Amino acid sequence: MRHAQRHAQTRTRERRQRLAIEAARLMIESGIRDFHRAKLKAAQRLGIHDDESLPRNSEIEQALREHQRLFLGEAQATLLHDRRQAALRAMVFFERFQPRLVGPVLQGTADRHSAVCLHLYTDDAEAVPRFLLEHRIPVETQTRRLRLDRERSAEFPVYVFSAEDTPFDLTVLPLDALRQAPLDRIDDRPMRRAGIEAVRRLLVAEEIAGFEAAD
Repeated sequence: MRHAQRHAQTRTRERRQRLAIEAARLMIESGIRDFHRAKLKAAQRLGIHDDESLPRNSEIEQALREHQRLFLGEAQATLLHDRRQAALRAMVFFERFQPRLVGPVLQGTADRHSAVCLHLYTDDAEAVPRFLLEHRIPVETQTRRLRLDRERSAEFPVYVFSAEDTPFDLTVLPLDALRQAPLDRIDDRPMRRAGIEAVRRLLVAEEIAGFEAAD
């Protein structure tokens, strides 16, 4: 009985790993941004339909990192650095809104489909669209539901546009949201986020690491 149980658990772990790897591949190659959608599509492709085999978001994120390390290498590092430089320029531009970088560009899993995701903070609902209009930046307006904590969630305005051949995704939150980041969809913990100086330090660290690797 125990042997059968162990065998079943091993098979489930193997299916979870296969699904995580396939979901990561789909996200990178097809530009799927939603973890749940990637899981379901991977399960459909592999013919695995039991819920216990569905990987956690964190397992898919780890598979993303491994895929990028194995198959993208230096190209991934260059793309990530370019995205972070674009993020810094945008953050300086939006400095009055106390921007924070979030998402794949900060976490290091960005690919060619990834937008630079910024959180902007203001209590004036019209401040960001007015600023964008003043600078003649055409945007697509959306909304996004974020979990503020384990009990509360809310919809927030999102402005999407492209500049320098890079997609940008701006979520506008109230000033009091600066105190604690919304929960991350990957692990339900407060999102990792970085202000202007933190992004500058990150870029400097990357450049130093690049010089050391070249020696």
